[in-house]
Amino acid sequence: MNGPDLPKPQVAVLVPAFNEGLTIESVVTEFANCLPQATIYVYDNNSTDHTVEAAKAAGATVRTEKRQGKGNVVRRMFADIDADIYLMVDGDATYDATAAPRLIAELLSGPYDMVNAARVARHDQAYRSGHLLGNRLLTNLVRYTFGNATDDMLSGYKAFSNRYAKSFPAMSRGFEIETELVVHALQLRMPLSEIEAPYKERPVGSMSKLNTYRDGFRILRLIGFLIKEERPMAFFCILSVIMAFLSITVGTPVIIEFLETGLVPRLPTAVLAVSLMLSALLSVSCGFILDSVARGRREIKRLAYLQLRPPCHTPR
Repeated sequence: MNGPDLPKPQVAVLVPAFNEGLTIESVVTEFANCLPQATIYVYDNNSTDHTVEAAKAAGATVRTEKRQGKGNVVRRMFADIDADIYLMVDGDATYDATAAPRLIAELLSGPYDMVNAARVARHDQAYRSGHLLGNRLLTNLVRYTFGNATDDMLSGYKAFSNRYAKSFPAMSRGFEIETELVVHALQLRMPLSEIEAPYKERPVGSMSKLNTYRDGFRILRLIGFLIKEERPMAFFCILSVIMAFLSITVGTPVIIEFLETGLVPRLPTAVLAVSLMLSALLSVSCGFILDSVARGRREIKRLAYLQLRPPCHTPR
């Protein structure tokens, strides 16, 4: 609970929505009942059904983002809305609104800058085939690369502090935004937490916008990009090892033949081996230089983050 001198935090519920006319009204109503002090914003992303009308009828503040993709919507929401706490949830009625007060209480208890709701499926039908395995693989890849923060990286149910939202660059365009949200917090070493929340299947007639293979590839591509940008030493050292291995593999027969005969009959192969080894050395040099650049960028982002107000602390 808040102390006697501390005002209640201003809470904004953010709901990205694209063709969620079947479910958006129930989502808005349920979150309004569980968080009566919150303002609920529905950001429509070019829906062709009655999503906007249903959201307005339920009492939500409706705004529009014309650029297609969840990442574009999140960037717009964080930029437009000023609040102490941001609760982001998908508009497909798969997340339990009764977990929202627990998310906020956990955020304030740390205080934390991000609290993730790890999904606990009520039924086997809640996850589409391949989604659970893909989520685990991608979550583990981020965990081993950037650090351990969550058991369900791709959950669309999260709470954020003001200083998280206002320091988040949001460069992604689509569903890979969930990965960027987690990596941003890990890179700035923000205090994070996670709770479990029920997860249910979509209502009959409601279709998921997530494409297993297309969006999985986009997330994997984003992880590779973030490794290059945030862990350049590791990225370029891996490239260097690969090129050095290829150079040795290609060049060893040439060296053996030269030692035996004093001749280099396969000159193109020798040139290729030397070029690969030079590229390997150049890759290591790039890693050292870009690692210093990345460190400087992290310091600047960290200083900008620290200039923003932290969430009000609430004792457990």
